[in-house]
Amino acid sequence: MNVEDDADEAVSRIAAAIGEPARARMLYCLADGRARTSTELAVVAQVTPSTASVHLQRLKARRLVKVVAQGKHRYYSLEGKDVGAALEALSVLAGESRKAFVPNTPNRLRSARTCYDHIAGSLGVALHDRFQIIGWLLPGSGDGTESDLTPKGAKAFEAIGIDVEATRLLRRRFAYACLDWSERGPHLGGALGAALLNAALKRRWVVQDLDSRALGVTSLGRREMLARLGLQV
Repeated sequence: MNVEDDADEAVSRIAAAIGEPARARMLYCLADGRARTSTELAVVAQVTPSTASVHLQRLKARRLVKVVAQGKHRYYSLEGKDVGAALEALSVLAGESRKAFVPNTPNRLRSARTCYDHIAGSLGVALHDRFQIIGWLLPGSGDGTESDLTPKGAKAFEAIGIDVEATRLLRRRFAYACLDWSERGPHLGGALGAALLNAALKRRWVVQDLDSRALGVTSLGRREMLARLGLQV
């Protein structure tokens, strides 16, 4: 078999994996960029949990989805942007639109809250994404969730009152992508995430509710995040 035959076979296997209706429903559910558990995907695909697991293994084998374990849960997401682009192209050919995923998390908690000792919710995810876009934060090695600061990022975090070297010396993970349970995307966890929350509270960028984990973004915080990060909150 020559190289072209190998490529044709690979395309055929991927197409077959996408072509099964239950698996297609799972993939399109993940196309919004949010991760899902196998239980959630079973509901979307209208199959039993055991059948969903078999389908997900097939999709994982074809490198269409990836899985991240967090606590007792395993979250599935698309393997990469190329998979999303392929699904989008197929949707164009099919001429159909799909309903967007709408989380059922209370709006105030979804907007901004604490996750243990770091910032979560849509604010936390937006900050994590922005840190990467502007070149402050780089994904690290290991299981794919570890992160690290660039030299530019270290200077920027120092500028808001975070002692980066002291934070590195703490007996815990320095920085990692913590999967957000409402947004199903990563926010910044670890010692660096905790230091960021402390700095945001100290500088009055955010204030914490007395009786919940909800955080409120202040007008000062909005101005500072726009000025420093180009992030509109």
